[in-house]
Amino acid sequence: MGYVTAVPHPRSEAAGPARGGRRSLAVALLSGALGAAVALLATRQQWSQGTATVAGGDFPLTATGSDVTGVPAALAIVGLAALVAVFAVRRAGRFAVAALLALSGAGTIAAALLGASDSTALDEKAAEASGDTSATVESLTHTAWPYVAAVGGLLLLLAGLLALRYGRLWPAMSGRYERSGAPRPRRTAAADPDRPEELWKALDRGEDPTGA
Repeated sequence: MGYVTAVPHPRSEAAGPARGGRRSLAVALLSGALGAAVALLATRQQWSQGTATVAGGDFPLTATGSDVTGVPAALAIVGLAALVAVFAVRRAGRFAVAALLALSGAGTIAAALLGASDSTALDEKAAEASGDTSATVESLTHTAWPYVAAVGGLLLLLAGLLALRYGRLWPAMSGRYERSGAPRPRRTAAADPDRPEELWKALDRGEDPTGA
């Protein structure tokens, strides 16, 4: 009768982290790219609207997300760049870039939620339309687009947290090139003196066929 061992197979131990790394990578890429796209799209939409009194009548005013605040769009671009840069660095550099990605998402959320009730942009438009610097917007209402931008920031934050937790398991860009950007020279074996065709090929390449 054979013996049954309870010692786990080495391959099964390594398969778990590898699968976790692949899954987290896929989720981080999807959530990061989608979050940046959603945040950028939301900032181009109408966030608030109201009216200003001009010559006894009501003048309609609207403000887009970029009118209210430029922070979500800027941080979305930073987060997208950080998501790409995660694969260009290793160890401490990857941790720092992952932290930047997470902070970009958190900042996008905060800026979007603050902008959801902001009236500064419309107040400025009301003062400009009426010619009265003390004029403020009336009948102020807000749309749901600031909260959509906050959802985009949440997806960026998720990508950053995944990068912080599982980034060490993710692949990095090829190290084929040196820091100077020049490809590493390939080592070529010395030509076989017993094979004349190899000697001629070595001479054509400008190499010493003797290998000295």
